[in-house]
Amino acid sequence: MIDFHYELDFNLGGESDYSDWINRVLDSENFTADQIDYVFCNDDYLHKINVEYLQHDTLTDIITFDYSHGDRVGGDIFVSVDRVKDNAESLGTELDEELKRVMIHGVLHLMGYEDKTEREKVIMRKKEDEKIKMFHVEQ
Repeated sequence: MIDFHYELDFNLGGESDYSDWINRVLDSENFTADQIDYVFCNDDYLHKINVEYLQHDTLTDIITFDYSHGDRVGGDIFVSVDRVKDNAESLGTELDEELKRVMIHGVLHLMGYEDKTEREKVIMRKKEDEKIKMFHVEQ
């Protein structure tokens, strides 16, 4: 199950479209959804989580807590809408495109993809691009 929560005045809209997309992405990698919770928040909210749980005193666009077991993917994915908006502006991309990138980035982490090394970052970006293209693909 995929649920969406809001800790600020923001609404994703079309939540069922996003859930369907994420389930198709999981299926494309031979995973199934357990419980995935997206929490959309602002910079302050996510910064507090980053400091408290990860001891990182920095702003970030996403934090993923992984509760996956085998091929059952689950976790909490916190997304700073402030960071996503800033990233979209600085990258010259649309907000919804950057939001999809960040959302699927968290799911890719839940499936075991990492982005610590340069090689992993290249693979992660390729997977993000591939999975974003699946958003409007009907099955």
